[in-house]
Amino acid sequence: MKTTHYLLIFLFIVTGCRKPYDPPAITSAGGDLVVEGIINSGNDSTVIKLSRTVQLSANMPVNETNAKVSVESDQNVFYSLSETSPGTYTCGPLNLDAAHLYRLNIFTSDNIKYQSDFEAVKHTAPIDSIGYMIKSNGIQIYLNTHDATNSSRYYRWDYQETWQFYSKYNSEYYVTADTILPRPANQQVHYCFSNDVSTNIILGSTADLTSDIVSQNPITFVAASSEKLEAKYSILVKQYAITKDAFNFWTNLKKNTEQLGSIFDAQPSQINGNIHCISNPAIPVIGYISVTNAQSKRIFVSNSSLPQYFFGVYPYDCSEDSTLIYNPVTKLNDVKDFIIDAAPGTIDAAGPIIKNNALIGYFRTSPICADCTLRGTTTQPVFWK
Repeated sequence: MKTTHYLLIFLFIVTGCRKPYDPPAITSAGGDLVVEGIINSGNDSTVIKLSRTVQLSANMPVNETNAKVSVESDQNVFYSLSETSPGTYTCGPLNLDAAHLYRLNIFTSDNIKYQSDFEAVKHTAPIDSIGYMIKSNGIQIYLNTHDATNSSRYYRWDYQETWQFYSKYNSEYYVTADTILPRPANQQVHYCFSNDVSTNIILGSTADLTSDIVSQNPITFVAASSEKLEAKYSILVKQYAITKDAFNFWTNLKKNTEQLGSIFDAQPSQINGNIHCISNPAIPVIGYISVTNAQSKRIFVSNSSLPQYFFGVYPYDCSEDSTLIYNPVTKLNDVKDFIIDAAPGTIDAAGPIIKNNALIGYFRTSPICADCTLRGTTTQPVFWK
C-alpha cells in the first residue's frame, strides 16, 4: 500500500512539472525562399515553383508571387518565364544547346535578386520500363533504366498518380427546387478520377557500378486496401539525370525531411544548394537547379490483374437510411423533411423504395458517400485507356 502511495506521488510530480517545449524550428518565422524545378533543356516546358518556408505548425505553404524569373545562358541570352498560377513560373520548350551553360535568375517583388550557378546540360536517357511486383499487402512500383554511354550515373525521379474510383452508393436521383428527379446518365456522380503527385525524394546512383544500369529501383508502394486499386490505376514517372553535386543536395534534403525521428536517424544538417541571394549573401535560399531534359513513361494497372483480396476500403463511414413519403409512425413526410427541405449539400437521394409497384420513399445517404465529385472529377483524362 505504501509503495503504491509513493508511486502516485512520483507520477504527480513528473506530470505536474511537465512544460510544453516548442523547438526553434517550430517557432521560427521562416520566410526563406524555396526554389523547385529544373531548367528543361529538351522539348518540354520549364516549370519553376517559388515559395517561402513557414513554421512547422503552419498548414499551407506561402507561394512567392509577382517575381520576375528568367533562364540565362553563358552567351547572355535570356528566356523569360511567366507566372501561370500563384508561385508557378513557366515557359515553353527551350531546346537548349548542350555546348553552353545556363542558370536561373529570380527577382522577387521586393527587388531581391537570387541566382543559380551556371550548370552544364545533363542528358537524360529514356526509361526502359516501369513494372510492379505483387506483394501480400500491395504492389511495389519499380523502374528500369540504363545509359549506354555510362554518363548519367546519378538519377532523380518523381511521379503523378491517377486512378478511377467509385462512390460507396450510386446516386440515382437528385434534388432540384422541391422535386426529386432521376439523374441523367451524363450527370452521373458514381465514378470519378483523382490524382496525386509524389512528395518523397526518389534517388538512385550507379556510380559504384561498372555499367550505368538501374534495375527495379523502387518508386512507390500502393497498399492492397487503397482506393487507388479498386478499378484502374495509372502512374506517370519522370526521370532526370543529375550531377553528383545535385545528387548530394537531394540526398541531404531527403535525410533532413524524411529520415528524422529517432536517435538512430541522421541528424539535421545544413542544406547547401546552387542558388544564392545576390543582393545579400547572408540571406539563405533552398533549392538546386539542374539543367536536363525529362524522360517519362506511364503504365496502367487494372484491378482485374490483381489478387481478389486487393479490395479498396472506402475512406468514410457510410450508411443508407430509408426515408418514407409517409411515415406511419410520425405521420410525417420524411422525404420532404430530410431530403427536399434539407440544407443544401447535406442529403443526397440515393435510390427509390418501391412497395407493391408504388414509390413510397427513397434511400438517403450523405453526399460524401454518393457523390464522387466531392473528391474527384467525372472528366476522363485524355491519356486514359
